[in-house]
Amino acid sequence: MIAQPPIAFDRSTGILEGANALERLAACALVTGARISSTFSYRGYNRCANLLRKALPERDIAIKLSPDAVFVFPFGDGYWSKLLQPSFRYEIDIEVLFEGASDIDYTLIDCGANYGYWSVQVSSAPFGSRNVIAIEPSSANFAKLLTNAKLNGDRFVVLKSAIGAVPGVARLSGTKHEALSIAGNPDAEGEDVPVLTLDGLLDDGKIRADGKYLVKLDVEGVEIDAIKGGTRLLQGDTAILCEEHGNDPAHTVSRFILDHTPLKLVVYDPHSNRYENVDDLSILDRIKVASNVGYNVVGTASPFWLARIETLNASAAKRVH
Repeated sequence: MIAQPPIAFDRSTGILEGANALERLAACALVTGARISSTFSYRGYNRCANLLRKALPERDIAIKLSPDAVFVFPFGDGYWSKLLQPSFRYEIDIEVLFEGASDIDYTLIDCGANYGYWSVQVSSAPFGSRNVIAIEPSSANFAKLLTNAKLNGDRFVVLKSAIGAVPGVARLSGTKHEALSIAGNPDAEGEDVPVLTLDGLLDDGKIRADGKYLVKLDVEGVEIDAIKGGTRLLQGDTAILCEEHGNDPAHTVSRFILDHTPLKLVVYDPHSNRYENVDDLSILDRIKVASNVGYNVVGTASPFWLARIETLNASAAKRVH
């Protein structure tokens, strides 16, 4: 059977094209659900959307994020369907930094890239058409990542690997495409995947020691191992963006960064619209208000990136959300 072409949705206009009557009805339900659940941090949205997806024929949807960026995922996917709501902004805390770095010649190292949302965005014109290395261990996710790379002119590099403290092989497992991890039981059902380190990218000549880098670590429980494997990279002009899980009241990743690395730590505060210093962990108690949401902290020892964050804070009043 020949696969149907993707449904097309333009976020700037709200126009949906190529959908049949059932798919249009489903799209309305997905948007309504996103709008309602946004008032309580989208709790329950993923599960309801995935149930709806089971009633639909398998088909992709191509979201036009900007004139220079298209992002494809399975229609009805609970994690990504919130993009059908035009006012939804995915990971605002990261978006602010990427937009504010659009004039910098840097490379994004997108670890745990999933289907490649940020790889597509950062390599697009509105974000400065920056170089990107997208790293994803899951075979299924990697196939979607490759699709999105091709649809966007193969303008970013893709690597199939997990990120860890030492190179090797690990067992990747999990039931949700957005939450697969090598941190689980090594005997669990899943797939064996190669593991590389951030410093290994230097050793393999994929990046230069004198470059500027933003490293997005969305690696589901192995953030600390990834940091341990990037000691040399983090000594240069590099900033890491680490996910702090809302269901972790101990703030494990941030605690490790503060206690065991020379990195300074900041977190985006939606109330002040600024990146605030994390000198102690109490600020995270206030910011991490939803247990089902991931929050990102930024760690760096680079005077360059610290100065850019200060510049973003100085212009905070000009940003409109």
